[in-house]
Amino acid sequence: MTPERRERLLGWLCAGLLLVVWVSFHLMARLTSRQSLTSWDVAALRYGGAFLTALPLLAWRGVPRMPWRRVPVVLGLAGFGFPLGAYAGYQLAPAAHGATIMAAGLPVIAMLLAQVLGLARIGWRQALGLGLVTASGLLLVAVTSGLYARAWVGDLLFVAAIGCWAVYTLLVGRWRIAALDVTLTIALLAAPIYLPVWFLFLPSGMAQASWGVILYQMAYHGAGATVLAMFLYTSTVHSIGAARTTMLGAVVPALAALFAWPLLGEALPPLGLLAVALACAGMLLGVAGGAKAAR
Repeated sequence: MTPERRERLLGWLCAGLLLVVWVSFHLMARLTSRQSLTSWDVAALRYGGAFLTALPLLAWRGVPRMPWRRVPVVLGLAGFGFPLGAYAGYQLAPAAHGATIMAAGLPVIAMLLAQVLGLARIGWRQALGLGLVTASGLLLVAVTSGLYARAWVGDLLFVAAIGCWAVYTLLVGRWRIAALDVTLTIALLAAPIYLPVWFLFLPSGMAQASWGVILYQMAYHGAGATVLAMFLYTSTVHSIGAARTTMLGAVVPALAALFAWPLLGEALPPLGLLAVALACAGMLLGVAGGAKAAR
């Protein structure tokens, strides 16, 4: 097996594991709206858990090797912009909204940015896939929006969150920074910046939450959704490319919406199921078509 083929197979393996983390992220984030934790609390648990998880990695690997001028950009986009927008959105909108807008919207935003910046050329199959993804997102949001008050505010927060992540995707693919370096940088720096602000100024319901809720939310959002997901995502981008990585995320709305039905009681109407099918079809077309990177 050639090194190139080995790297590609490893990339697809990381992509499969990443899908599991992504789907559970939407379900877990939505679950917090039914607990006493505020979105600021969930972010605090994320940053605290990620910091504790990163300490053994720091002792093993040493200080992250990352150009200092790129640290504020990566930290602002992937460290703060995406998670804070997502957690705030899930206080107002259901899992199907967040999964559709963030997972299915990512390839649309990322590929349009890449096209504008001359980083990629979109083929006809991928263009059709992006169109189906967009249509599925609009349809799913439309058929469920009347069931949740102020869901549109949450939807706007999801758009802001995924906009940050799309820019991060393009930059990390271009800069070729090692996945572990990016992960450690965010995990080690976000907590010291955010936690004092949260403790002193932000509303919290942490005192009303049980230790069980606190510990499993910290473990998932800190170790799973931050350290593990960041490493898997960056590794996948390096191995199979930003275009295919973002298009794979289009299957997340289908899985998250379907699992949210029995787990969270957020049932989909028939048109919602059609939207799920459109998202899957768009994902398959986009991955099959691919995008030719600009030389």
